Amino acid sequence: MSTPIAKLPGVGPKRANTLIQRLDIRTTSDLLRHLPMRYEYEAAEDQIENISQDAIATARGQVAELRWVPGRFGKKGRFEVSLQDDTGSLLLTWFNAQYLSRRIQIGDYLRVQGKTKSFGNYTQIINPKWEKLAEPDLEPARDDKLRPVYPATEQLASSHIERVIENILPAVLPHLIDPLPDDLLKHHEMPPLADALRMVHQPNDLDETKAARRRLAYNELLLLQLGIAMKKAFVRDRLQSPPLTITPEIDKQIRDCYPFELTDDQNAVVKEIAHDLSRISPMNRLLQGDVGSGKTAVALYALLAAYTSGKQAVLLAPTELLAEQHYLSICNMLHNTNVSVALLTGSGTTKAEKQKRQIIHDEIQSGDIDIVIGTHAVLSDTFEFKDLAVVIIDEQHRFGVMQRAFLKSKNTTDDKNQGGKQGGGGGKIPHHLVMTATPIPRTLSLTVFGDLDVSTIRGLPPGRSPIINRVVDMNKTDDVYRYLNDRLARGEQAYVVLPAIENSGLEDDPKKQLRNVTDHAKLIQNKYCPDSKVGLVHGRLKSEEREEVMKQFRDGSIHVLVATTVIEVGVDVPNATIMIIEHAERFGLAQLHQLRGRVGRGTHGIKSLCVFIAEPTTEDGEKRMKAIASSNDGFKISELDLEIRGMGDFFGTRQAGAAPLRVAQIPQDMDLLMLAKRDAESIIETDPLLKSEPNALLKSVLLKTHGHTLGLIDVG
Repeated sequence: MSTPIAKLPGVGPKRANTLIQRLDIRTTSDLLRHLPMRYEYEAAEDQIENISQDAIATARGQVAELRWVPGRFGKKGRFEVSLQDDTGSLLLTWFNAQYLSRRIQIGDYLRVQGKTKSFGNYTQIINPKWEKLAEPDLEPARDDKLRPVYPATEQLASSHIERVIENILPAVLPHLIDPLPDDLLKHHEMPPLADALRMVHQPNDLDETKAARRRLAYNELLLLQLGIAMKKAFVRDRLQSPPLTITPEIDKQIRDCYPFELTDDQNAVVKEIAHDLSRISPMNRLLQGDVGSGKTAVALYALLAAYTSGKQAVLLAPTELLAEQHYLSICNMLHNTNVSVALLTGSGTTKAEKQKRQIIHDEIQSGDIDIVIGTHAVLSDTFEFKDLAVVIIDEQHRFGVMQRAFLKSKNTTDDKNQGGKQGGGGGKIPHHLVMTATPIPRTLSLTVFGDLDVSTIRGLPPGRSPIINRVVDMNKTDDVYRYLNDRLARGEQAYVVLPAIENSGLEDDPKKQLRNVTDHAKLIQNKYCPDSKVGLVHGRLKSEEREEVMKQFRDGSIHVLVATTVIEVGVDVPNATIMIIEHAERFGLAQLHQLRGRVGRGTHGIKSLCVFIAEPTTEDGEKRMKAIASSNDGFKISELDLEIRGMGDFFGTRQAGAAPLRVAQIPQDMDLLMLAKRDAESIIETDPLLKSEPNALLKSVLLKTHGHTLGLIDVG
C-alpha cells in the first residue's frame, strides 16, 4: 500500500507527477482512496436492430459514411457518422466537433454509447461516447456495468485512472489485512476492507457503492478519533503541569487589574480556566469567541494566575503586529503593578537589536521577566524559561503541531526523568490555552480540535453596536469614497484593505490589475480624501515603521489606514468606524469576518459600516459575498464557510495539523463521526496506548496516518 505511484503499471514518471501535483496521490493507498465522484451506467452491448428508443444503449459497428455539416444562421456545425453492423445502421451526431473528422475515418470500427432517439427513419445518438476498436473480432462484447468516474485533470483522464486501479486491485486486495476486528464490522454491518475497496471501484450496483463508502469513511473517522482519544488519554494520565494557587484573595487581585467588569461569558470561562490551572493534570483548552468578544481579557487572567504563583507565562501570536497589540493592551492594564512583561519578536537584525533580544533572553532564563508576549521567535530562539507554567497560543490554527510541541521543551523545570504520573514516556509541561476568533463549527471541534476542552464566549462587551454591511461592485467605487470622505469630516476614522502591496506588473490591461496598497493610498490621498491624512501598513514595513503608523492611527493623527491583511486580527482602534475592502471576492469568508471585526469596537453610539467592493466570478465567490452581507454572527459565518469550502480547506488542514479526509465528508457524515468517536473512546479506555496484540495493526496504521499531524509520535 506504500508503493510509490510512479512504480505502478501504466503510470510512469509524467503521469505520476500529475497525480502527485494535481491530485495529491503519492502511493497505492492514496490511489485506492481516490474514490469515484459518480458512476455512469453502461448498457450491455447489443446489435443495432435490437436497440430501444429513448434508452442508454451500447453498440459496435463499422463507419460506412461520415460528413461535416457547417452551421448556418448562427447554428453550430455538426459531424455525422453512419455506423453499421449486420443488422442495421445507427446515426451518430456530434455538435461543434469538426476535429473528429480527423480522428474517425471510413472503415474504422467503433464502440459507442449514449441515449438513443428517433430521427426520421433512423435511430440516432447525439454526442455519444466512443472508442476505436483496433481488433474488433478480439474485443469481447461488454456487459452492463456501473462505470466509475473519478476526479481527474486535463492531463490525466478518469478513464486512465480507472485502468490503473483496475490493474492493481487483483494484486493488492488478496493481501490486504483489515485493521478492524470482525466482531466490530459485524456489529456495524460493514464489509471487510478488501471487499469495500472492490465495491467502491468495481460495483455491481449502487447499493454496493453506498456500503463501501460508509465503511471507508468510517475507517478515516475512526483513525482520527483514535488519535484524538489516545492523545487526550496520554496528556491526562502521563503528563503533569504545575498546579497554580487561585484563592478568592488572588482572584480579587487579578480582577482589580481590569479597568472594566468582565461579562457573564467571560466570568464563566475564567471559572473553567481557574479550575484547570489548579490541577496537576495539564490544562488543554480551546477558547473560542467571535471577533471583539474579549478573549484577551480572559487570557490575561491565566497569565496573571501564573505570576501570582511565582511562575512564568507566555502569550504567542502569529504576527508581529498582533503581538505588539497584545503587548500594548496588556501593559496598559498592568501599568500600576509589579508584573514584568516583555515583547519578543523575530524582527531586528542590527547589532543593537540583537543585543536587546539577548538581554530579554537572559531575563527570561533568570526569571526576571514574568510574562512574555511574542511570535514564533519564542519557538526558534535558543533560550529556556526558568519556570514556565502557562502557554497561551492566539489564533491557534496558524501554529503547526510541531511548533506547539517544541514549546513544551523550553522549560528548565521539565524534569523528564520523573516519568509523569504513571511513569514511562511522561513528563512535565505547561498548562495550554489556545484561542481562536474563528469560531469552530461543532463538527470540526470533534475533529481538528477534538483533543481540547472547549470554552466559548458568545456575547460581546456592553455598548458594541452591530456593523452595517454593504456589498457593491466596482462601478460604485466613487460613491463609496465620497461617503467615506463625509464620515471622515465628522471626525471618524477608517480602514481600507487591499490584497496586494504594490503593482505586480503581470497584467497589461490596467482594468485587470489588482488595486494595491501603495498606489491606492496615493489615490485616496490625492483624489478622494485630500483633507485627511492617509497612512499605509503592510508586512514589508520594518517593525519601527509599522509601530509608528499604528501609533498615529490610534491617536487619531492618521485618519485613513490603507493596509493588507496584516490588520486582520488584534488591532483595536475604537474611533475607526468604517472599513472598505477592495477585491473582497479574493478573500476567504472567515478572513472577511475577521477584517470586519476591526470596526464596531467603540461605545460612542456611531453606527459602523463595512463595504465590500467585489466582482465575484465564481459560484463560491458569490456565496461568500451573500454570506458576509447576511450576518455579523461569527458562529453562523463559520458554519456557512464550512458549507462552502468543506472541511479540507476550512483551516488549511495541513497547516492546522489534521490529516485530510479523502472519503468522509463533514458535516454530512456527522452520524458516522459520532459512531467512530464512541468506538474510539471505548477502545482507548481499555487499551490507552493500543499495546494489545489485536490492536497492533490498528496502532501501526494510526501512527502512519496521524503520527506527525496529531503529535502522536511521543504518545505512541
